[in-house]
Amino acid sequence: MIGRHAPISITVHPGTAKDGESENFNPIDINPGDTISIVGPTGSGKTAFINDIEVFAQGDTVTKRKIRVNGEVPPEEFVRDPARKPIAMITQNTKCLADLTAGEFLRMHAEIRENFTDNICTRTLELANEFTGEKIDADFKMSSLSGGQTRSLMIADAVLISDTPILLLDEIENAGIFKDAVISRLRSFGRAVIFVTHDPYVSMLSDRRIVMRGGEVISVLRPGDAEKEALAAVRGMDETLSDVRERIRAGEIIGGGSA
Repeated sequence: MIGRHAPISITVHPGTAKDGESENFNPIDINPGDTISIVGPTGSGKTAFINDIEVFAQGDTVTKRKIRVNGEVPPEEFVRDPARKPIAMITQNTKCLADLTAGEFLRMHAEIRENFTDNICTRTLELANEFTGEKIDADFKMSSLSGGQTRSLMIADAVLISDTPILLLDEIENAGIFKDAVISRLRSFGRAVIFVTHDPYVSMLSDRRIVMRGGEVISVLRPGDAEKEALAAVRGMDETLSDVRERIRAGEIIGGGSA
């Protein structure tokens, strides 16, 4: 039996494209510490790919793909019991409607997960605040958090309280989070992270890129050092854009005085 907290590897086996033809890719292994980006045009099947992973598809989704965990059919508890699932998926639409403070939410979730290790809620808030420039306090209402604060808190919660070894992040780059911080910290925790993204910087920070088109995987790229110089250039552009974004939020006229 595979335990939820044990290191696990996921393998994605080919299914079918939107035109009904079989996908032509070798099974994709996803191991602890991997960072993978799913890229492609809108409507190319990126979200369907991570949905297959999230539900542990067994040829029973529209794509007909099959997911294996450590080479085996996933245990039933992974599929049926949310508290036992080793995967957390966070999307742009993740929002908490309950009238709870952030501290209450974390304490409730820690109780449900039976994960009351030392200062778990405090450590989760501290980690979340590494990911966002908008500080989150324990007494902030969950329903009042911004998109960036919510996603940052959910990522930290998935890592420390849910303690899931696999995170699926669907287009979070525009949610006001620090992309470098998220990727480096998740790597340090040894988590496998899969991004659906249109952001070139996030894509280039990843170890592998899975390229989608027409509902199928058309290639799996391992850039290695081939993009080293390009990554440095894109990092500079991303930092410039981030700086401009923050200055605009602060009410500045770019290139001139303040508004």
